[in-house]
Amino acid sequence: MAKKQQAEVKVNHYDVVLAPHITEKSTMLSEHNAVVFKVASSASKPEIKEAIEALFNVKVTGVNTIVTKGKSKRWKGKPYQRSDFKKAIVTLAEGQTIDVTSGI
Repeated sequence: MAKKQQAEVKVNHYDVVLAPHITEKSTMLSEHNAVVFKVASSASKPEIKEAIEALFNVKVTGVNTIVTKGKSKRWKGKPYQRSDFKKAIVTLAEGQTIDVTSGI
């Protein structure tokens, strides 16, 4: 009997890290060596860490995640719901930086 081999699934790092999340608060976090990214809602902390290290060639010391629920809004009197999204606050090792204003 031949054993079935599980095919290793290689996750594309660009599918995990979607975009930098640039706000006043995230700019203040950069003073503490942290960067904020929008990430896939199914991404786990180890996947986010691996993707950031591979894409930016930096050493990550910690990852905190936040799921932001979408707000209920109105447009021309009709209600709609904004989408939920997940943010990751990535803490970098001392001396490491990521310039989110330049492209990858």
